[in-house]
Amino acid sequence: MISYEPFKKLTKTDIKVLSILWSAPEPLTASQMASEDPSFSINTVQATIRKLLSNNYIEVSNIVYSGTVLARTYKPTLLQKDFALAKLTYEYHRIENALSIADFITALLQSESDSDRLRQDIKEIRQLLEQYESHL
Repeated sequence: MISYEPFKKLTKTDIKVLSILWSAPEPLTASQMASEDPSFSINTVQATIRKLLSNNYIEVSNIVYSGTVLARTYKPTLLQKDFALAKLTYEYHRIENALSIADFITALLQSESDSDRLRQDIKEIRQLLEQYESHL
């Protein structure tokens, strides 16, 4: 089971930096991250990197030349999927008195517009439910 508690402390800026790293095909330097979002200054990115490093959300991947100076490159330590699942789990537990798991799944299924993907999701949900039911 994924622990969701640590994710509640991430700011929008933290998540933006993580998103930039997740979408990058290779580790990035701070200046590369800053250039990805016009609202970022290099100081903001560097402060965010320090926070993410200290909380083990990212790690130094390598030291490379950026022009004529050496720079660290960074990569995330967790997959975007794991982050998303943990964040959804955290948010669900905040409102679980108002929303059942069935309500949540129903809303997700109703929001899917791709019928092929919907069929595949339903098939996978059935399999998961059968597995969980056999362990009760």
